[in-house]
Amino acid sequence: MQQFNNELTIMQTNSNADMALNTGAISSPKIVLATLNAKFIHASLGLRYLYANLKELQDCCEIKEFVIQTRPIDIVEKILESKPHIVGFGVYIWNIVETTNVVNLLKVIAPEVKVVLGGPEVSYETEQQAIVQVADYVLTGEAELSFYELCQDIISDNIPQQKIQKSKAVQLTDIEMPYQYYSDEDLKNRILYVEASRGCPFKCEFCLSSLDTKSNPYELTLFLKEMEVLYERGARNFKFIDRTFNLDINTSMKILQFFLDRMTDNLYLHFEVVPDHLPRKLKEMLSQFPEGSLQFEVGIQTFDQQVQENISRKQNNDKSKKNLLWLKEHTTAHIHADLIFGLPGETLESFKLSFDELYQCQPHEIQMGILKRLKGTPVIRHTESFDLRFSPLPPFNILSTDRVDFATMQLVNRFARYWDMIGNSGRFKHSLPHILSSSPFDDFMAISNWLFDKTDQTHKINLKRLYELMSQAVEALFPEKHALIIEKIKLDYASSRLKGHFDTLNLYAGLEKKVTTQSKLLQRQKQHMQ
Repeated sequence: MQQFNNELTIMQTNSNADMALNTGAISSPKIVLATLNAKFIHASLGLRYLYANLKELQDCCEIKEFVIQTRPIDIVEKILESKPHIVGFGVYIWNIVETTNVVNLLKVIAPEVKVVLGGPEVSYETEQQAIVQVADYVLTGEAELSFYELCQDIISDNIPQQKIQKSKAVQLTDIEMPYQYYSDEDLKNRILYVEASRGCPFKCEFCLSSLDTKSNPYELTLFLKEMEVLYERGARNFKFIDRTFNLDINTSMKILQFFLDRMTDNLYLHFEVVPDHLPRKLKEMLSQFPEGSLQFEVGIQTFDQQVQENISRKQNNDKSKKNLLWLKEHTTAHIHADLIFGLPGETLESFKLSFDELYQCQPHEIQMGILKRLKGTPVIRHTESFDLRFSPLPPFNILSTDRVDFATMQLVNRFARYWDMIGNSGRFKHSLPHILSSSPFDDFMAISNWLFDKTDQTHKINLKRLYELMSQAVEALFPEKHALIIEKIKLDYASSRLKGHFDTLNLYAGLEKKVTTQSKLLQRQKQHMQ
């Protein structure tokens, strides 16, 4: 295990370094590893893996991370400040549009720079993609070793003729772990992604991990030593990206015990767990963790057995439900359960049943995903037989199927957005349980439709306005509950700590204030006249 160097930061470069390659000494070629994260708090584990395995080329490499909200031209400017010879981009479904724009600009401004692409979004159906047309090279698959080899070839003028290169399968024993390259700033302000294993033995067809043959663990002692170094440096926020953290219970127990022995008030662990695999000894350990220290992401996706069969998903539904209820009742873990709408064979009615069953399991959040056409996933084989129609634009959401027309898909899209805003946010924890009856999906669909009819928007709704709208929706849809709900929303409003007195809210549809706004154009003109 490499020890952390306190003077090393991920941005450090040595522009005067000479590197001894097989072809002789070559003076200071510069490599930039870049990606566009969805948010600043996300630190790229993939780029740090590449950096960790660059060997002697590390001295002339730096990582530059951006967020997708940054203007592409500003990103290009920042990249070119380093005068790079090679720029490697990590490409994902959430940043493909923005990264394509960045690469296009970069190749116009500095065509001599070699652009190398990698990541899941360019690893399949590669040749047809617009971003690939303008890049110089694409590495498909796990690129920890192949990126180093390609950089060696480019720097030594041994230019590969083939643009798209398939990376050889990586053995975890052959690569360096990347954790020492999280900076002190990362540890303070960002989520640290870690993995104790790579791959997944399950074959759920909507997921790229279904292409794996098995789950491969890191040598546990070495992995825990790396976690110890991070912990000693002050890391307290660990997000495990293992697809099946609780697959090997003995390993799971040792990792949990490692953190339990180091428990502090601010230690936070995030795991993705298999819902029907929680044996007694694991439950006993989970119950020892204090409040605020654990989050479980639990993939349910659907409770419909025929749909599960269509997508090759093996899941014991009864056991999954019992385990969810047990986790809620006997641990303080935050439970985030996932459903996917638009799977082949799913109908609105069958999805409604899955939602209602999951709601009764009382997870803190129900994340409603919409099926996406991830390149390379086997679910694509159902395209004709179930008339799956996906958007051609990222993130490639399903638009309709033979069971769900486009209009219904839009209803569920809006439901999902409002549910995230209202159900998952925790802002309505006092009122929502009293609003929803034994048919929570139908009740919330009625609220969703009412909200959209009223506002014609699913984003950028002011929080005070949202409290007003929810009260008005209950007044219109469930008038017998309105008096009680006002009292409950008052508690929700107090918990939000918003400024302004609750009594100033418009809780009745008939008492809405008329809002007058001045034209922005006139406002701008008056600024010049004053």
